[in-house]
Amino acid sequence: MRNLLRVQTRILRFAPRGVDEADGKDYLQTLFQTLTRTPEMTRHLITSALPYINGIKHLGNLVGSMLPSDVFARFQRARGNETLFICATDEHGSTTELAALEAGQDVAAFCAEQHAAQKTAGEAFGLSWDYFGRSSSPQNQELTIHFARQLWKNGHLDLRTTKQVYSVADKRFLPDRYVIGTCPHCGYERARGDQCENCTRVLDPVDLINPRSAISGSASAARKRAAGHPSLSVRSANSDQSRAMAGSRSSCSSNGRRVVSTSIALMAAATPAANQAGRRR
Repeated sequence: MRNLLRVQTRILRFAPRGVDEADGKDYLQTLFQTLTRTPEMTRHLITSALPYINGIKHLGNLVGSMLPSDVFARFQRARGNETLFICATDEHGSTTELAALEAGQDVAAFCAEQHAAQKTAGEAFGLSWDYFGRSSSPQNQELTIHFARQLWKNGHLDLRTTKQVYSVADKRFLPDRYVIGTCPHCGYERARGDQCENCTRVLDPVDLINPRSAISGSASAARKRAAGHPSLSVRSANSDQSRAMAGSRSSCSSNGRRVVSTSIALMAAATPAANQAGRRR
């Protein structure tokens, strides 16, 4: 309180004549409103990086992703702007299935429980979400299907065939994190399909020596099979519109242009078979 009074006294030194200590509170409020007032109300839709469903978030997650967007949302509300601050738990990916398996729950029950826990934690930290949802919601599913259909309709998707590890014991193809094997670079025997934790090399599951399932532990049942899946068309990535977006200085930040340019370069360097793959309906 003493420091606040000192600040108020210093500000009042620059106040117009006739404003005394008794009017100080009203003057400071008027000053704040003047400094933060905008010509007309604008709308702001704000979100942060979606917290992954696997595990309660720590302070680093809070400070690095959710707190900055919360501060910005509070600032816009203080300026009188119409603000919608939303967030959600990200419930997709192989890690979710592995975490549910370790917890002895089915995926739906695990995600529902973790979502409630993360929502409670965010509210306890005082995050001012207007809505905290789930990536598995029916609305998000409908929106995702809509975008996928539009991409397919406009020729931006190709069906490609890649080699993946298939487990006969589990009767399924295994995503990278479901595969464990020996690292071909350093010989570490428990390297994951996406990265070796020993030498930090990025890996492809099919490159592992003696791959085995992280679900069943079956080593002899893991085989390499061809699998088809839709991918963003290389033709689309190399289109004039994509290159124009990557080079535009007005519609995209420098970091955004760098990310787009890198993605285009990676897709352009795809295997010849992928580049020449016809679009099969």
